[in-house]
Amino acid sequence: MTEARIEVHPDPAELAIAVAGEFLNRVADAQAAGHVPHVVLTGGTIAEAIHREIARLAPASGVDWGAVDFWFGDERFVAPDSPDRNVGQARAAFLDEVGVPAHRVHAMPSTADAADVDAAAEAYAAEVRAQGSGRFDILMLGVGPDGHIASLFPGFPQLDATDAIAVGVTDSPKPPPERVSLTFEALRRSSSVWFLVSGEGKAAAVASALGDADVHQTPAAGVGGEDETVWFLDRAAASRL
Repeated sequence: MTEARIEVHPDPAELAIAVAGEFLNRVADAQAAGHVPHVVLTGGTIAEAIHREIARLAPASGVDWGAVDFWFGDERFVAPDSPDRNVGQARAAFLDEVGVPAHRVHAMPSTADAADVDAAAEAYAAEVRAQGSGRFDILMLGVGPDGHIASLFPGFPQLDATDAIAVGVTDSPKPPPERVSLTFEALRRSSSVWFLVSGEGKAAAVASALGDADVHQTPAAGVGGEDETVWFLDRAAASRL
């Protein structure tokens, strides 16, 4: 994994603007070079703010939204129309707003698509194999106060999954209890990994992940990009560094 770079912004609003601008520049540059970027989205409050900034800045970006593939690091295994679904939040905040074609949005299965979380994980892994590029260009990750990323939680057996792209999660400490998550192995197959973190409640987890934490205690310590690892923080999230 590459050595982490840390960017600290004054507040969540400035953080969202900075990440959105960087994202649009990277995607536009990749497309100009003849590449179709594969991007992994995350959920959460700061992610939603970033998504809305992407939509606001998109008209001047020159990005061809028909030539970007969007994936998800994790998803809540609930009904397809549940407000808990990360894909629904992303569609409302920017995917539909900028006109991303449906076939470019690779949603994780819902309860309408799979019998259980394990079947959903197997189906998503098959989609990554069939339609992925073998590597994600940009992976965006939120970090929980407990240091979890995607739906890989401290002490959970999914942290030790091998030879798997996605895993089912039950009894999540954060509701809803059933989820699907990409594994460490899949997350690490990313050129750029961007951690998006705001708020004082995340400061201890940020400090732990950037320290010498064991991944079983702080899963965020276990992922980095092959070419770049960036922690985009606001001052509150960076307050214990």
